[in-house]
Amino acid sequence: MAGLSLRCGDCGVQLRSVEEAQAHAEATSHTNFAESTEAVLNLVCADCGKPCRSQTEVDLHTKRTGHAEFTDKTMEAAKPIDLEAPLKPPSSEAMDVDASGSAEPQEMVAPEVNKEMLVDLESMGFSAGRATRALHFSGNSTIEGAINWLSEHQEDPDIDEMPMVPANSNTEANKPSLTPEEAKIKAQELRERARKKKEEEERRMEREREKERIRIGKELLEAKRMEEVNERKRIIELRRLEKEEEKRAREKIRQKLEEDKAERRRKLGLPAEVPSASKPSAPPPVEEKKSALPIRPATKSEKMRDCLRNIKQQNKEKDAEVKRAFQTLLTYIGNVVKNPEEEKFRKIRLSNATFQERVGNLGGIQFLELCGFEKLEDNEFLFLARDKVDKAILNTAGAELNSAITNPFFGVL
Repeated sequence: MAGLSLRCGDCGVQLRSVEEAQAHAEATSHTNFAESTEAVLNLVCADCGKPCRSQTEVDLHTKRTGHAEFTDKTMEAAKPIDLEAPLKPPSSEAMDVDASGSAEPQEMVAPEVNKEMLVDLESMGFSAGRATRALHFSGNSTIEGAINWLSEHQEDPDIDEMPMVPANSNTEANKPSLTPEEAKIKAQELRERARKKKEEEERRMEREREKERIRIGKELLEAKRMEEVNERKRIIELRRLEKEEEKRAREKIRQKLEEDKAERRRKLGLPAEVPSASKPSAPPPVEEKKSALPIRPATKSEKMRDCLRNIKQQNKEKDAEVKRAFQTLLTYIGNVVKNPEEEKFRKIRLSNATFQERVGNLGGIQFLELCGFEKLEDNEFLFLARDKVDKAILNTAGAELNSAITNPFFGVL
């Protein structure tokens, strides 16, 4: 089957005839052409008769004019490509230039391109050199072709350099197939695409930054834990050395006393004291162990924190239930702080099914006892007497509960 069009292998443009291919080659220096059985699209507007050679041109024309009806005359205009047709003879000027080219160096100038399309490309953010290069090598026909060429050659090292052609080969710029309104719509679409890509990149960077913050937080927690462990080891080792020093000092004192006693007996002319095997030796006096370093008793807030940490660690697989238990405890404490005179807020029935499910079964009763609640004699209620309501302790309990609820790393270490 004979081909219905010629496709440029360099930029993908479809051409109707050998003449169009020749003009395209002269304008772009592209030489890789192949026959194609696909005809060049020819959609004619039913309202104004404008021919469109691509679906993009149809969409832009519809947006600009509102015309939506097009007649497909692709097959009517399609003609088999005659590869045997004689090519367009070169002009006499070109022949003269070729003849004299070897004699004198040719002057190189920037190629002439369509000024309106150049302005449109520059308004999209492309540099003058890049826009001129794209229009020149895409055939100076459409903005869409120039943009497609840019997307395929954006990694070229000379993409931003102004192309240079012989001064006598500069041809007149082709007329644009896109109207100014269509070019403006196309530019808006490209800007919108660039904006969406930028937003997506910003979201990706934000996710990376959040991951980095979480990683740094874990490293800081681990470093703090290791510092505490090393401090405890240092204190234990210091105490051990102090005990050994005390033991050696006591041994020296005992030996000194024995030597003084033997010296006094010798001066008095008494025989040396022989220890009796039958007389049991009195056990050495037990001295009260005293630590050289004072041990600070745990504060109420530390006890509360340890209690909440134990609840979290003993129920590792029940994060939702543990969080609900902490919130329920916070509600109990908040009600007492806001209404200390109301006995109903200071009295909790232990047999209540909801209380047992949310708090009791997870070990929350010990935390309430640290807040001042006491079991009555019948073990049926937890009760906080009015005279034992200490708002400072209750506020501390609320702060510890709030920290346990909001801190994602609470109880992890």
